[in-house]
Amino acid sequence: MTHLVRDVMTEGVAAVRPDTPLTQTAQVMRDEGIGSVLIVDGGRLLGLLTDRDITLRVVAEGADPRVIEAGDVCTPDPLYVAPDEETTRVVSLMRRHAVRRLPVVSEGLPVGVVSLGDLAEHRDPESALAEISRAEPSPGQGTVPS
Repeated sequence: MTHLVRDVMTEGVAAVRPDTPLTQTAQVMRDEGIGSVLIVDGGRLLGLLTDRDITLRVVAEGADPRVIEAGDVCTPDPLYVAPDEETTRVVSLMRRHAVRRLPVVSEGLPVGVVSLGDLAEHRDPESALAEISRAEPSPGQGTVPS
């Protein structure tokens, strides 16, 4: 049976403009309970920024996230898929390019994201990855101990 991206993707988009400070971008991720945001300007997808990008490209380098903008450290021109593409193609793209999530674009506009977790939940709802993907963040996660 053929499955399409629209059947498994997470609809809606968490997005920021390229000139958004990283601290504000990280707050969006925290508040939404997500690990990535799309960088969008005028409805056009410009990049993808993950929490890992912030950690490795900014924090690990000792840079100040208050003065760096999301567009400066995102992955520009990310791979993306359309809602009517088959999930087998998505899996192939993720494997080939070693990525965990892909934006979903329809008629030039970002409409969602498809992640490894989305695919796992659809293909094997009882798998460990599917269960982890469904779980809510732990209470207190994201807080700094006193």
